[in-house]
Amino acid sequence: MTGPVFVDTNVFLYARDRRDPSKQAAASVWLEYLWREQLGRTSMQVLSEYYVNLTRKLVPGLPPDEAWDDVRALMHWKPQPGDESLMMRGREIERRHRLSWWDALVVAAAQLQGCVLLLTEDLQDGRDYGGVAARSPFSTSIGEAEARYVAMSVAVRQPRRGRPRAAARSVSGR
Repeated sequence: MTGPVFVDTNVFLYARDRRDPSKQAAASVWLEYLWREQLGRTSMQVLSEYYVNLTRKLVPGLPPDEAWDDVRALMHWKPQPGDESLMMRGREIERRHRLSWWDALVVAAAQLQGCVLLLTEDLQDGRDYGGVAARSPFSTSIGEAEARYVAMSVAVRQPRRGRPRAAARSVSGR
């Protein structure tokens, strides 16, 4: 996989949740891979949700200091801040795809970071959101994703040819 992969809150939580060993193992494999390859991306929104869920909702929960250590480590992924560009893109996505506001912000953060893959259980598995494919980490393997999304990222980077360029020349008078 050549492009960055956005990770949603639930994937981080499953890696910590002992109640479902198969999901914990799958989430852990994905996260280990993304750390090793330095392809992991996330957002400040996701990290905030992760911290709250780790300390207040996960059973058994983590002490705040231990949860904060996780969040601080994930700061190395350069999380997308909640800024004007994120809000504007999120609004477009909310309207176009009829997503909840919070899900739209996750998709927007993935787009703004140039991700081709969004690991989440909260969105329809396999659906494309403007070049970002939402996939469940429990229904796709790293090998499958590498084969599919390497090809996808190469195709996305190809410059368009034909009319738009010719039209630009006629406008400039050349």
